[in-house]
Amino acid sequence: MATEGKDLSYYDKSTIPNGKGMTIGLVVSEWNEKITGGLLSGAKKALLDNGVLEENILIHWVPGSFELALGAQYLFEDKMVDGVVCLGSVIQGETKHFDFVCHGATQGIMNVGLKYNKPAIFGLLTDNTMQQAIDRSGGKHGNKGIECAIACMKMVALKKKI
Repeated sequence: MATEGKDLSYYDKSTIPNGKGMTIGLVVSEWNEKITGGLLSGAKKALLDNGVLEENILIHWVPGSFELALGAQYLFEDKMVDGVVCLGSVIQGETKHFDFVCHGATQGIMNVGLKYNKPAIFGLLTDNTMQQAIDRSGGKHGNKGIECAIACMKMVALKKKI
């Protein structure tokens, strides 16, 4: 397995744009809160560690991962945000519900980013087991929340540069 034994969330701080002056929204799913809370902690820490001011981090909770896109859209419409990180967790079950939620959330998040021409970052874990989700939300493989926050900052900086 490509991820075995690796913390995938390590980054070189010198390659990250300074987040001072950026306003970033974090939209977080209440479903699988043990996992999404870990993603939120990682994302917030990465933003703060890279210059985003606490008052410029807007955190909003939505019921589930399917609602992440609409939560991001609300932030883009009603708040002056430079980007939004969507954080959720869907774990494979016995029905096709997993497929429908994952597909809808993926398409929705992409469409919101394109509609507003701002980064809407896909931070949705789509794991086969709870253990895989734990490993990727602050466990042995790092924290995807960190990776998504960094991606958002890089995309905000790219837009400002272009």
